[in-house]
Amino acid sequence: MPPKFKRHLNDDDVTGSVKSERRNLLEEDSDEEEDFFLRGPAGPRFGPRNDKIRHVQNQVDEVIDVMQENITKVIERGERLDDLQDKSESLSDNATAFSNRSKQLRRQMWWRGCKMKALVALVAVVLLLVIIIPIILKYHT
Repeated sequence: MPPKFKRHLNDDDVTGSVKSERRNLLEEDSDEEEDFFLRGPAGPRFGPRNDKIRHVQNQVDEVIDVMQENITKVIERGERLDDLQDKSESLSDNATAFSNRSKQLRRQMWWRGCKMKALVALVAVVLLLVIIIPIILKYHT
């Protein structure tokens, strides 16, 4: 069975790492050129071109949110599959133990039945002997 990995990731693990990395990059001393690439232009954000950019950025943000939700769902599905696999292995072990115990019990009951049949046969033979011996002795004398 493959080893189990940690599959519990919360939103901070997924989105927080990107945000914290960006924050760490911005907090360090950097020149204006690096700030431009990390923060974008510092000029005014008006006009139709910026509206298009903002619209595209909103779409990208939505796609990122959807993908993060999908990743979370996949991770949860993996956890459920692991739980299901554990339960199925446990069920298989229990079924094997039940099968072995039922075979053992079947043998015990078979021997008990054989013993009971032998006892009944012995009692029948003793009764017949008790009945037949006095009759034979009576006619023999």
